[in-house]
Order: sequence, then structure tokens, then C-alpha cells
Amino acid sequence: MEQNNIDRDNPIERQGSCLLLRYASQNSLDESSQKHIPRTIGRDKPPYRNNKHTQRAFDVMDHMRRDLLLCDVTLVVEDIEIPAHKMILASCSPYFYAMFTNFEESKQDRINLQEIDPQALLLLVDYVYTSEVHVTEENVQVLLPAANLLQLTDVRDACCEFLQAQLHPTNCLGIRAFADLHGCLDLLNNAEAYIELHFPEVVECEEFLTLSHQQVSKLICSDRLTVPSEEKVFECVIAWVQHDLKKRQEHLSALMEHVRLPLMSQEYLVQRVEVEPLLKLDLKCKDFIIEALKYHLLKGDTTKISFKTPRTKPRQPVGLPKVLLVVGGQAPKAIRSVECYDFKEERWYQVAEMPSRRCRAGLAVINGKVYAVGGFNGSMRVHTVDVYDASTDQWNPCVSMEARRSTLGVAVLNGCIYAVGGFDGSTGLNSAEKFDIRTQEWSSIAAMSTRRSSVGVGVLNNLLYAVGGYDGTSRQCLSSVECYSPETDTWKIVCDMSSRRSGAGVGVLDGVLYAVGGHDGPLVRKSVEAYNPETDLWSSVTDMALCRRNAGVVAMAGLLYVVGGDDGSCNLASVEVYNPKADTWTMLPSCMSIGRSYAGVAIIDKPI
Repeated sequence: MEQNNIDRDNPIERQGSCLLLRYASQNSLDESSQKHIPRTIGRDKPPYRNNKHTQRAFDVMDHMRRDLLLCDVTLVVEDIEIPAHKMILASCSPYFYAMFTNFEESKQDRINLQEIDPQALLLLVDYVYTSEVHVTEENVQVLLPAANLLQLTDVRDACCEFLQAQLHPTNCLGIRAFADLHGCLDLLNNAEAYIELHFPEVVECEEFLTLSHQQVSKLICSDRLTVPSEEKVFECVIAWVQHDLKKRQEHLSALMEHVRLPLMSQEYLVQRVEVEPLLKLDLKCKDFIIEALKYHLLKGDTTKISFKTPRTKPRQPVGLPKVLLVVGGQAPKAIRSVECYDFKEERWYQVAEMPSRRCRAGLAVINGKVYAVGGFNGSMRVHTVDVYDASTDQWNPCVSMEARRSTLGVAVLNGCIYAVGGFDGSTGLNSAEKFDIRTQEWSSIAAMSTRRSSVGVGVLNNLLYAVGGYDGTSRQCLSSVECYSPETDTWKIVCDMSSRRSGAGVGVLDGVLYAVGGHDGPLVRKSVEAYNPETDLWSSVTDMALCRRNAGVVAMAGLLYVVGGDDGSCNLASVEVYNPKADTWTMLPSCMSIGRSYAGVAIIDKPI
């Protein structure tokens, strides 16, 4: 029979065969038999609905488009021609609906489109027929404007959600400008909130220096800036002006009007602000300094309240309060315990334990989630990774590293997690690898020049620094330091520390890299030194109160926190805090529930 030759995989041919069969069956019906069909059957039932009907219909129409069947319009952009059906385009896009019902294009079969990217148009026509579009870093900047033009709001919203998920101190200013240009109000508001929340990190990036004086002014006048102190706002203004001094110096007083000098410490006002050469040349800026000094001369809070100016009003950031998270560690064996320190309440409390025991791991925070990478579970070195979500207080497994690593260094750079060096159970490692959050894949990067276990790492000026460690070959603790450039995938040696340090904690604060404690054989250190990348030199700062090795180090709000560790004889539960402006150390008012060395530490938003 002829119908046996129908191509069942072709939806058009299959649909055509169904039509033939339906008409044949209708013609063969006996009219008298139809009269005996009971009319009451199904009267009270809802109509039959096939939920797959619309999808199947669009699948057929997409098939017809690709086979150039019944296409009645060709969209032309530059040298690309895209055949389609007017009815389908108009049904999904108000732009095309208006074009094909009210304008002269309704009578044309070739439409030349201007001001739209050809590749974006291809993707959007595919979306009209398939309801699917893949938003990527490479296409989002052309896809969003094109979706806006064609009034495909679902695609525009998907692009905005993608960009919102990509917000980072290095790109948030650009995303805000992009959202403003294309009228994406939700994305604009979210980008502005992100900038205010991450202001100290944002002003350290190159994007900040490219802003106009109006944009800088709008940013620093906000009451919602999250800043450790007003000093940070002052320093970013000076940096912005000095970036192009000839053109920008005339805007200095207009910007300084929004810097709340009275809220700075008197010491900083006298030793830094008053002696700034740029301010000495500007009479208006001198007035602001005099106002600030008068404010500090007033005695008592009541008197100060009566001295009100826009610059005496404290900023009121809306960001979530932060907590210090301490994960696992050795106490004295590998443990699962995780606890948080609430800075406001000055107390420690327990949160969800890790799925398994883990010490000597590295910790990284991306998009609010905490990654515990590698380490030692009490019996073997591991390559596994667990992820903590504070919003649900749960741990979940993630993709494992390529190599087993304990006593490794872990840091976040350009949205990727880097795992550096460590010990695999038999030898120290000079290898390193990175994890791409978007692809969920680990890949190797260039190896270091030296094997480094118990290595400390930190990120400064888009470079990854590997500090000290133990080489395992000559059995020496190391004073050497090398840095990695992701752009060239290369490591280079920088200036050695003044002391050998294995198990040193490493933290970055205000453009300076700190190496804290560590040991050289049996000698556990309380000394601390700081690296200036501009001079490529290390210098000593004030010692800690206690000797510490294998401590966790993290920076927040202009302070450096050194958590736990051991002093050579026992694990420590205390936390020391370094203030670089005063060059002093203090102890947190309360200790962890247990002493921990080799613990991972991070600063996260306080769970609500």
C-alpha cells in the first residue's frame, strides 16, 4: 500500500498523511449511523485539550522554515538573509506585528532591517520558532539590544538575568551603563545596589578610573555606600583626579563636597588630608577641611548633633551584615564542624557540618556560595569539593579536582577558583588548576617553578601570588614567592620574604599582600610582613600577640583577621585582628568553640 512509504520522521509528511486518512474515513461514514450517536455523551465534561499541540505545531513550522516551505518574507541584515513566515513573526513580536499589519512592509517579501546585529537576529528568529535561546558572554551585548528592538521581552529579561549573575567588581560599572543605555531598569537598580555594596572593591578596578566626574559624583554622594571608613571615599577621589590631572583637577572641589571629611579620624585628617597637595591649591577644599576640624573640636555628642552639614551625616549601607565562617580543620584530627562569628553580636554559633571530615583544605567564595576544596579527611588526601549555601544551611558536592591536594592554596581570580600546589600523599606539588564556575570544569594551568605544600595564596592587581611553603625535595621551608598571570598563563619570581615561612596565612588588604606567621622547621613565628607590588619589596609590620602557623586569614572592612592555627604545641581558638592604619593587633572578644588549625575561613553575608 502506498501509505506504508510515508516518512514517519518527517512531521510535515506525517501530518499530510493524517489529513488524507481523516478525509477518507469521513467519506466512508454511513450517514444513517451518525444519527444514532447519543447527543448527551460528554455534554458535562470539559473539552479535550492536547497540551503538546502548540509545541508540535511550532516544530512543524520550524521544519517548514528550514526547508523554505511557505515562507513569505525574507529578513535582510547586511549580507545575511533569513527566510521566515510573517504570521509566525507577528504572533511573537509586537515589532513585526505592527510592521506586517500597519506599514508598507506588509506588502513586501524582502525586508531590510537596520541597527540590528545579524547574528542576534538569527538567534531571535530561531527563538520565535523554538522558544530557546542560549545567552552567553559573547552574544549578550548584541542580543539584548536586538531583543529590545523586536520587543521580545522574555529574551531581554533572560539577558538581564544573565548579566545580573555576572556582576563583579571588575564589570559592574560597565553593566550599569549598558542597562541604563537600553532602559533595563531592574538590571540598572541591581547593578547600582551591587556597586554600593562592593564599593571598596569597585574603586580599585580600572573601570572606576574611566568614569566621568558626574558619574563619580553620583556614586560617592550615596548614603548607601558600604565602606569601612570615609577614608576610602577620599582616596578614590584623589586617585580618580590624579589619573588625568590636567582635565580633572577642576572637578576636585565638586567631588570633595560629597566626601564626609568630618567622619574621618582626626589623625587621618591632619596627617593625610590636610597635607594633600591637590587640596592645598583649592580654596573650596580648604573650607571642607576647616569644617571637618571644627567638628572634631566640638565636645560631646549633643554639640556635634547641632553641627549639621551634608558631610556630617553617617552613611547607612543597606547590605547584609557579614559573618566570619570557619570550616573544618584539625582539632587535633580532621573534623566536620563549621562555625560562624557574628561581628555585631560578638558571638560564635554552629552551622551545618560538612558531609565528611576535612582539614588542610582551601576555601573560596563565589556568588555567595562557599567552596571547600581538597584537603585531608583523616586517612587520605582528597580531590573532592563541597559547596556550602548559607541561604539553605546545606552542603552539596561539586566537581572534583584533577589532582589530590591537601595543604594547598585556594583563591578566586576573574570568576574562577584556583587550586595551587599542595601535597598529594607522596610528594609536594608544583602544579595548579582552575575551576570555571560557568562550565563546571577543572583544567590545568602552568606549573610553578617550585614544589609548594603548605603554601599561602592571595590575589592582588589581577595576579595570583603563591607565598612560601615547603618544597618537599630539599626539605626546606621557603621564603620565595612567585606570581601567576592568567592572561599569559605564566609564573614569575618576585621578591623573597625576609623569613622562611611554611604554613603562613596570606591576606590582601588595601593593595598590600600580608604573610602572617608560619614556621621554619620547629620555629613557629608571630612575625608578619607586607608586600608592596609597586616596589616589589617586603617590609615588617607589628608582630602578632601569639605565634601561629596554619592559621586562616581573611580581610574585611579594612581589617585583617587571623583565625586559629597552632603555636607548635596546641591548636588555638583565638582570633587576632590587625589594623594597618594603626599597625596594631587586638583579640576578638570571644574565641571559637574549639581550637582549630588548618581550617578554611571566609567572609559571607549573614544568613537570614
